[in-house]
Amino acid sequence: MSRCYLQLTLADRRRLHQLVERKVPVNEMARRLGRHRSTIYREIRRNTFHDRELPEYSGYYSTVANDIAKDRRQRLRKLRRHPQLRDLVIDRLQASWSPEQIAGRLWADGLTLVRICAETIYRFVYGKEDYGLGLYRYLPEARRKRRPRGSRKPRDSVFPGAYKVSQRPDFIEDRSQFGHWEGDLLIFRRDMGPANLTSLVERKSRYTVMIKNQSRHSRPIMDKIIEAFSPLPAFARQSFTFDRGTEFAGFRALEDGIGARSWFCDPSAPWQKGAVENTNKRIRRFMPGETDLTAVSQHDLIQLARQLNDQPRKCLGYRTPAEVFLTHLQDGA
Repeated sequence: MSRCYLQLTLADRRRLHQLVERKVPVNEMARRLGRHRSTIYREIRRNTFHDRELPEYSGYYSTVANDIAKDRRQRLRKLRRHPQLRDLVIDRLQASWSPEQIAGRLWADGLTLVRICAETIYRFVYGKEDYGLGLYRYLPEARRKRRPRGSRKPRDSVFPGAYKVSQRPDFIEDRSQFGHWEGDLLIFRRDMGPANLTSLVERKSRYTVMIKNQSRHSRPIMDKIIEAFSPLPAFARQSFTFDRGTEFAGFRALEDGIGARSWFCDPSAPWQKGAVENTNKRIRRFMPGETDLTAVSQHDLIQLARQLNDQPRKCLGYRTPAEVFLTHLQDGA
């Protein structure tokens, strides 16, 4: 018998009605339907029709039982039974809270005695009855249709173990060798369009490069990096460290295009590329998430990068990233 429980269908209830009419023992009913006997007991007890005025018409009828079960499932939806809780959830969704944040905070604050989970909120957002509210627009991914649970493809095949950051040589980790970079993608508000920018930081000098992209597709992003770094000598572009975002799945193009090796952080470990994460915070001072990137040109990004690269840094002995970068280029190492 399968361990995965499935709700009884109308066809199952029709067969069960026939067995009830013939007064077949419950254990036999369960065997024929491929269900546990407790499921059959519960189904008959909960979905039998009772008529107090005409008791002779009481009994288990397949279509009636199916309607009773459907009605019960709709009534049990917490966000329909509790309108105040429903309003709280809608209010926080519109404030761009995630379902997990909403569920956790409502319980932590004690605003409601009814506990809900993130899955309840997702079902409310994508359910037929409330889909017209368009609440999916406020979710982190803003998907019109919900992706089936468990459908995310594992990325181990995209980012092989040989490219893990733990396999990176020590001279990259301790910043003793020049020419090793970290990269990330900065995303802006979706309603401003798909444009984004790649931020890249050389680990030893903290020199920053910013590249504007028109989409999150991996190959165009890699092509832009190749175009920007091709003029540099090979020793100045030896490797790149990224996270496991799909926008970096085309990393092999860097090997073919400019001979640069790629390394990838462990899942949910952005601190393993701390240099670019720190730089992103600096960039966000001038380009917050609500920036309309369509009004920002590549020339504007070059000017901002120049401003960042001309600021003295304590970790560089108060030299600027531009000064350190140029020194290494001139020294050839």
